[in-house]
Amino acid sequence: MTVQTGSDGTRIAVLGAGSWGTVFANVAADAADLARRQDPGGPAAEVVLWGRRSSVVDAINEKGENPDYFPGIALNPRLRATADVAEALSGAGVVVLAVPSQTLRDNLARWREHLEGDAVIVSLMKGVELGTCMRVSQVVAEVLEIPEERIAAVSGPNLAREIAEHQPATAVVACSRESTALRLQELFKAPYFRPYTSTDLVGVEIGGAMKNVIALAVGVAAGMGFGDNTKASLITRGLAETTRLAVALGADEHTLSGLAGMGDLVATCTSPLSRNRTFGEKLGAGKTLEQVVAETKQTAEGVKSSQSVLELGWAHGVDLPITEAVVKMMHHDLSPAEALAAFMARSAKPERYGV
Repeated sequence: MTVQTGSDGTRIAVLGAGSWGTVFANVAADAADLARRQDPGGPAAEVVLWGRRSSVVDAINEKGENPDYFPGIALNPRLRATADVAEALSGAGVVVLAVPSQTLRDNLARWREHLEGDAVIVSLMKGVELGTCMRVSQVVAEVLEIPEERIAAVSGPNLAREIAEHQPATAVVACSRESTALRLQELFKAPYFRPYTSTDLVGVEIGGAMKNVIALAVGVAAGMGFGDNTKASLITRGLAETTRLAVALGADEHTLSGLAGMGDLVATCTSPLSRNRTFGEKLGAGKTLEQVVAETKQTAEGVKSSQSVLELGWAHGVDLPITEAVVKMMHHDLSPAEALAAFMARSAKPERYGV
């Protein structure tokens, strides 16, 4: 397979052919087509998707779909896939990471030798690394030994299936260097996908990591049969937890009221398409953690990241009661009923923004 570099020198490699990786690669390919229509003689990026399994790669190249995640949904015919990571990364000026967050460090170590020296690294992942409590951008910077200015994150209310169906969606592209965020915004702007920019990388990453944990709690409440009052309370107090932690790490509190904070939180906590919400719902309905894990084909990032998020809160003196309850349910055999009782028994306090 040969993928020609765009006339502006931009080639986008998306690493990870799961649901969000596949959809985002398709967004980038559709964005390139939009650029071609708007300026037929101008530059447009080319997109290549890397996947581990040759069966998925072959289906994308031969049938134009990813049958494991979106059977029957056509992908952009310009999108090509490969199982050879060196081929995917050759000449890539933008590298998009779409693998489970807890596998990132090992994957980067293997991929590092194939990366172009000035490539911009874009994270689609929403987690905090176990053991180190590092955000994804920090792991990338450490392993690849590159400055933060070359690292970005995309986050927002982005349920993959809806975007695969070209339903209108928005997201935030965050990078501490504004010019890089603006460049990526143009590369990822498709007719149905509208990216905004931010320089608050910390806030965007923490919003993305925390919403998975809160969605587990909301799912548990739904599985236990509780209604909208309970779920709304958890979402609202979950946003307060997220804001407290993000601000303690240096983020702008207003980021958490936007797409990468409240927007993503609402989508993940309320949609049946949300992996973390669905995982929690099964747990709340009485299934054991082992049973739910066995039934779950896709990664529910919040299950593992909850522990590292809680430790990050401890390290910065931030109270995270919902996260703590999730950790106890996921890793310390606390029942959903006991977790709810413990949360409701907390001492009363005034409601203030971010408290």
